[in-house]
Amino acid sequence: MVLPMLIVLPSCRTPKDLVFKDFRNITVDNIGFSSANLSAELEYYNPNNFSLELNRTDVDVYINEQLLGHSNQDIQLKIPKRGHFIVPVRLQLDMKNLLKNGLTALTNKEVNIKVVGKVKLGKAGVFKTFPVDYQTVQKINLL
Repeated sequence: MVLPMLIVLPSCRTPKDLVFKDFRNITVDNIGFSSANLSAELEYYNPNNFSLELNRTDVDVYINEQLLGHSNQDIQLKIPKRGHFIVPVRLQLDMKNLLKNGLTALTNKEVNIKVVGKVKLGKAGVFKTFPVDYQTVQKINLL
């Protein structure tokens, strides 16, 4: 009875959080009076000793506590163990808040970015929904 427990216990370890590294290739299109679309690539690092699969994202993005927009994506992305990976993101922007935060971003060297929502991660076709509540201060250089 001891041997099966030794096999099961290592697989029950709590996984480490994915580490945000950088964002790049930011583009804005379909600009209208009330909304626009932002596309970007987010680079992450998986510190875990096992690979994962990202299946779905449903998050709100805030800048300086103001809602910037919402992202809801069905995605099939393999996350390598102990490796870097890129998540393509498409965010529907709220133009009213974008203009308000754009002026703040021009006057501040750092902005507070917060992502709240949920993601669906799994392995071998078995997925579970996990909450996301991530916050960071990002330096910006617009000039």
